[in-house]
Amino acid sequence: MRDLFNFGQMLSAHARTAPERVGARDLDRAMSFRLWNERACRLANALLGLGLAKGDRVAILAYNCVEWCEIYAATAKAGLVALPINFRLTAPEVQFIVENADAAAMIVQDELTGLVEEARQDLGIPDDRFIHFGTKPRPAGYRGYEDIIAAAADREPGQQVALSDPWTLMYTSGTTGKPKGVLRSHRSAVLLSMVTEIELKLSRNDGALLVMPMCHANSLNFFGAFGYIGGVNSIYSRKSFDPEHAVTTLADGGSTFTSLVPTHYIMMLDLPRGLRAQHDFSAVTKLMISSAPARPETKREVMEMFPKSGLYELYGATETGWVTMLHPHEQFTKLGSVGRECVGAAPIRLLDEAGNEVPDGEAGELYSSNAHTFDCYWRLPEKTREAFRGDYCSVGDMARRDADGYIQLADRKSNMIISGGENIYPSEVEALVGAHPGVKDIAVIGLPDDKWGERVHAVIVPRDGMAVQESELVEWAKERLAGFKRPRSYAFITDAEMPRNATGKILHRELKKRFS
Repeated sequence: MRDLFNFGQMLSAHARTAPERVGARDLDRAMSFRLWNERACRLANALLGLGLAKGDRVAILAYNCVEWCEIYAATAKAGLVALPINFRLTAPEVQFIVENADAAAMIVQDELTGLVEEARQDLGIPDDRFIHFGTKPRPAGYRGYEDIIAAAADREPGQQVALSDPWTLMYTSGTTGKPKGVLRSHRSAVLLSMVTEIELKLSRNDGALLVMPMCHANSLNFFGAFGYIGGVNSIYSRKSFDPEHAVTTLADGGSTFTSLVPTHYIMMLDLPRGLRAQHDFSAVTKLMISSAPARPETKREVMEMFPKSGLYELYGATETGWVTMLHPHEQFTKLGSVGRECVGAAPIRLLDEAGNEVPDGEAGELYSSNAHTFDCYWRLPEKTREAFRGDYCSVGDMARRDADGYIQLADRKSNMIISGGENIYPSEVEALVGAHPGVKDIAVIGLPDDKWGERVHAVIVPRDGMAVQESELVEWAKERLAGFKRPRSYAFITDAEMPRNATGKILHRELKKRFS
């Protein structure tokens, strides 16, 4: 009996059954399934022709562009492991990942070669396996991406690739210490794609606008789901998020779905109402909000802006894939929740420090168990063991469960503030203080305090065009938060000064360094 197809094999099937249908595109180019598959086969054969063997890691350093679609498919066909690297990293951070993963080849977009050159001789990659693509002239010492594709055979590589074989090695953003490599198999990708298709009720008539970086698990996971179903993967190929351009792109009718972080939605909601009213969003039927806590008022405004679209919220991680999903019909009855466990998953466990289940309403560390959890942390067996209790996995997030089984995130365990012996979860304070109409964004951190151990400190980004005073926020918090949870100090910064990772998630540790 034939096993499930991996992504490369599924692309081949689409190329046979719907060869001229558009399968992948960015803002400049489009590829039919036939062309996409042909180029992926050529790239796979080219990489194998350079001496790469099954299981070797291929580092990719690029902005969002359609080449990501080719590279992910080519590595799947060749039995290679895709190693996506965040383009926002510094040269030393890039060097750490490439060396730690023991990469055998590296594909680099032209504007990003500077991040490689500084440490190129130390990376351990043979000189003939640095590959360049882009519009600028090819630098010395690089092979041309288009050259190796043109010179390679367009036949299927014929490599035996099992579902248990690894496909991606994706490094976490490193909220604590050095980033860890998360190794995921083809089976994990297939099963997560199926879960996504069931939860979102996807069909081949759906198309995804992938805005978040293609080096990030969110876009990779949705890319897989839409690729498997035979929908269109549209890559938002801009180096940074432009809310006005994004609104226009969503309104052009080419995509039915997108997944954005709360910051993206806030930026679009800050556009003038008159400008937003010029656009027809009726083609967009599904929206996802994820990767960072979403304030209830943000979700309400999103639903008003996109009245024809169902709003979903998910909670997940690079290691676990999707863990919970909140569906459109639950938004108003369970606003503030991230839903219940996804289809096919075991019941979520919320545990205290001793490993005991906490009662409903109390915060515990969230453990999930599903068939698409990651295989291991790359070369970190002890860290892998720490992440698991039997078949259950945790990434250190704290959550509460209500009487109906719905999950509400409290915070990352590492972000928890202990003030006067009380546990305070920043996301709760952020949600309530951030509901003030003059607050565009907020981050709450714990700062050293001689009396309390830590004090609650709120870092505020005022809403554009509004002047919010600390005294207003003090009164606002007094009406909504218990005394020990209220911020004892405030700081006001601009949106550009708020530190974020590639997905828009606020880096609380950077704020703690700045204000401590």
